[in-house]
Amino acid sequence: MIPTLQGDKDFIRQDNNYRTLKAFQKAECVYDVTYYFANKFLTKGDRTIDQMVQAARSGKQNLAEGNIDGITSKEMEIRLTNVNRASLHELLLDYEDYLRVRNLEQWAYNDPRCVQTREFCKRHLDSAIYREKIKDRSDETIANIAITLIHQCDVLIRGLIEWQKRNFLENGGIKEEMYRARKAYRDGQNGHYGGNGYNGGNGQNGGNGGNGSNGSNGYNGQNGSNGH
Repeated sequence: MIPTLQGDKDFIRQDNNYRTLKAFQKAECVYDVTYYFANKFLTKGDRTIDQMVQAARSGKQNLAEGNIDGITSKEMEIRLTNVNRASLHELLLDYEDYLRVRNLEQWAYNDPRCVQTREFCKRHLDSAIYREKIKDRSDETIANIAITLIHQCDVLIRGLIEWQKRNFLENGGIKEEMYRARKAYRDGQNGHYGGNGYNGGNGQNGGNGGNGSNGSNGYNGQNGSNGH
């Protein structure tokens, strides 16, 4: 049987379930907290509402888009993941600005409230938990929760980018994947028509084939040394 490619899966990876990425799950928490915060504490009509929500959305959506685009373009995957990181840093500045201009406190790294929040956020990736927890919190507290989530998300994204770079260096991109698939396909064809194929050493016309050494006209065949 002539070898065939089983669709794209032979040379294009299919593992594009971005929802399993911790970075995506954390980014979703950032988005949900930001959506609530911006619409709860910023004045209606304030352009900052859209800016914060869009930055949070970009931080989440670009992870998904990059993961899917990475199936055919590793370069695009890395680029979009970096865009994601840039969007979250923009959002981080918005939260820091909010606290500073209103004379609210941005918790220091070793502040017990920050330590407690950091540990809580490390353990929880379900955005529903945050939507419930922030309902009765002040704007200062929610802003600090968001800042903590953004920092943790940034760490995860940096690790993801390093993995993407390493994966590209080790395995190449779509061109390399397609080359390997094409080579495997052609090697399979050569096996079919080659050494053990119809026209190869052991095929019908080969060493052991119909007209080969052991075939009808071969040494052991009908007209060969051991033939008729």
